[in-house]
Amino acid sequence: MAVYHDEVEIEDFEYDEEEEMYYYPCPCGDKFEISKEDLANGEDVATCPSCSLVIKVIYNVEDFQNTDEEMAKTSKKPQLEVA
Repeated sequence: MAVYHDEVEIEDFEYDEEEEMYYYPCPCGDKFEISKEDLANGEDVATCPSCSLVIKVIYNVEDFQNTDEEMAKTSKKPQLEVA
């Protein structure tokens, strides 16, 4: 069982669309981070790359799994060929 510095709701994180990462300020000055893929896989621990603190992320895992399934369906659409 992990000892969490805090429990933070996903809505309080900042999302970087390019990196598909969520960030939250850490007391050490860096930022806790967790990827969208980790969230879709049910992970709920965000780590700080600069210190040993970890936080528990409060979120609904189904929100992230549905997004991944929808993206997979969208990417399977037939593409037009250029002559």
